[in-house]
Amino acid sequence: MKTALSVLVLCLLAPAWAAEKKPVTIDALMAVREQPAGGPVWAPDGKSFVFTQDRKLHVYTLAAKSSQVLVAMQDLEAAARRAPEPEAFGWRNRGVREQAVQWFPNGKHLLVSARGDLFQCAVDGGKWEQLTATDFVEGDPKVSPDGKSVSYRRDHDLYVLDLAGKAVTRLTTDGSPALRNGELDWVYPEELALPTAYWWSPDSTRIAYLQFDVSRLPVYPHGDYTKTAPVFEPQRYPKAGTPNSDVRLGVVTVKGGATRWMDVGETRDFLLARVHWVPSSEEIFVQRLNRVQNRLDLLAANVESGAARLVLRESDPHWVNIHDALRFLPGGEFLWASERSGYRHLYRYALTGELKQQLTSGDWEVSEVAGVDPAARKLFYLSTEHSAIERHLYSIGFDGGGKRKLTATAGVHGVSMSPGGEAYLDTASNTGSPSRRVLYRAGGDEIGVWREANRAIEEEYRILPTELHTVRTGDGETLHARLIKPAGFAPGKKYPAIVMVYGGPHAQNVRNAWAGLSMDQVYAHRGFVVWQVDNRGTAGRGHAFETKLYRRFGKQELADQLEGVKHLLSMGFVDPAKIGISGWSYGGFMTLTALLHAPDTFRAGIAGAAVTDWRQYDTIYTERYLGLPRENEEGYRLSSPVHSAANLKGQLMLVHNLGDDNVHFSNAVQMIDALEKANKQFDLVVYPQKAHGVTGTVRRHMYEAMLGFFERTLK
Repeated sequence: MKTALSVLVLCLLAPAWAAEKKPVTIDALMAVREQPAGGPVWAPDGKSFVFTQDRKLHVYTLAAKSSQVLVAMQDLEAAARRAPEPEAFGWRNRGVREQAVQWFPNGKHLLVSARGDLFQCAVDGGKWEQLTATDFVEGDPKVSPDGKSVSYRRDHDLYVLDLAGKAVTRLTTDGSPALRNGELDWVYPEELALPTAYWWSPDSTRIAYLQFDVSRLPVYPHGDYTKTAPVFEPQRYPKAGTPNSDVRLGVVTVKGGATRWMDVGETRDFLLARVHWVPSSEEIFVQRLNRVQNRLDLLAANVESGAARLVLRESDPHWVNIHDALRFLPGGEFLWASERSGYRHLYRYALTGELKQQLTSGDWEVSEVAGVDPAARKLFYLSTEHSAIERHLYSIGFDGGGKRKLTATAGVHGVSMSPGGEAYLDTASNTGSPSRRVLYRAGGDEIGVWREANRAIEEEYRILPTELHTVRTGDGETLHARLIKPAGFAPGKKYPAIVMVYGGPHAQNVRNAWAGLSMDQVYAHRGFVVWQVDNRGTAGRGHAFETKLYRRFGKQELADQLEGVKHLLSMGFVDPAKIGISGWSYGGFMTLTALLHAPDTFRAGIAGAAVTDWRQYDTIYTERYLGLPRENEEGYRLSSPVHSAANLKGQLMLVHNLGDDNVHFSNAVQMIDALEKANKQFDLVVYPQKAHGVTGTVRRHMYEAMLGFFERTLK
């Protein structure tokens, strides 16, 4: 490919001083903190935005192309009252997105959350006022659309603070750890990417909220064994085939009173995946999925009566992917996304459900709607039209005309657009260039560079080039792959190789994007070839490509990974007897699948946080792809590595966190039991952390264990 060739040419032409750069080591991974790529919080008028840096809140003004400090977060935290420690049952999911900073609609003040209390901060001068000072956490705060009130959640109930008189109204009164008002359970943010559970009406008179009754969820034990007296921390978690939370949608006025419950169907059979207020504040659009997620109904619920009507329906023989493309447009219309053509594209509908026009089409997909400019009657979206492994920004008219590609540089672009579509921040990178964050006007005219993240890392460390490849499978499919050759690569020499794998749905790992400092670079600097293929079942290539794993995990994915290894070996520099594989989460599952079902190909593997029996994983994810356990017993059995432990021939390292709230430690325990009963030797590394990933200084131990394992088994 041209991309791979250009990277190699740049490497060959590099000046002599480039050889003096530092190699990427585990010490470097631990010492260097790469700049985060989080986006700004835009002002309502699109002329400025706020961001946090070095624990200070800054405001950047586009006209001046400069920023100034508003307030130090330490000052607000010092004023806040210390909230009590969270309850032991409070396993909050990483997907919950509560806004720490947001604008008031007048653009003159900010609402800031610090250490559980709320503050109002003036943009001009940074003067602040403390709004709450309680012994509780005021969670998920939101400014009302008219700017006169602030809502928040406290101890599983919703409250509204009137800013003029400082009166507080409690909107719900029955909240408890088992009955959560405006508060998500664990699985909704994890698998539906729902970031919040309540929403203001546009006219600021009502709040819609989801109530989660988690009392039917099974409770699974977790324990913190680092203390003299172990702490028992059970988690409510719905495993495949077990009950989900009972969820219902209610509407309450900001003055309080009884909740009006919306009639959106029997909640035990459905998932309420998205909630959107219609601009008139008279109806609420609800995206409702059936349990196995092969049908999505867009409903419109009347807030006065609670009655709901069907606006449109999406169905699919496999599953329907949820999306965040819905936007309300002028003239009683809305924007919608659908994969009905085989690729996600945009459609314009009337509020009645009448299809007005398909706006985009082709054998590529819209990955995200970035924004809408109602005045210019244009919308902005990111797509794979230019390349399946890149993302570029386009604009198009509400009538489907005037489509224009706005991003020019090769690679992956991520866009944060102002509320009215006047300007945007483009974060772009490719395999050869770190992230560069540039501000633009809506028409594509550059305002200026905001940040060039991680440029210092590129200048200090010798980042080995990533080559992008395509693999042609025996049945004619094209797969994307990436390759890092080892430091000091010598043609004609045979090297050990590590296949990095994820391979699961709704993810894409091979992209023309900057990877920075990583274990891939460490491995390559220690003499390993690093290789990764996005098999069928991964995202970004259309619905048919993704659904190849339906009702059976591991089979198609492994077949494609073996095609990738075949392609890698054809290049002539990999020793076929020294191939390892490594992955985390679904990648850990794939590592086990590869070792157990292709033992003659893979000599060693590291399986991190692996699902070993899919009956152990959560309802929404597992049932979307495999169906209900009672309806696909054979698919669950064949997809679960725990049943094939006797096949192990190579070297295996299992890595798992004892307190993993996502892939429970019981997965590791059952795999351990199966391997020991089959008299199979293996390495085991356990971290007593309450998370799905390994964080903090203990990462050094994990990195050294992984590197040592592959140097021992592949060299």
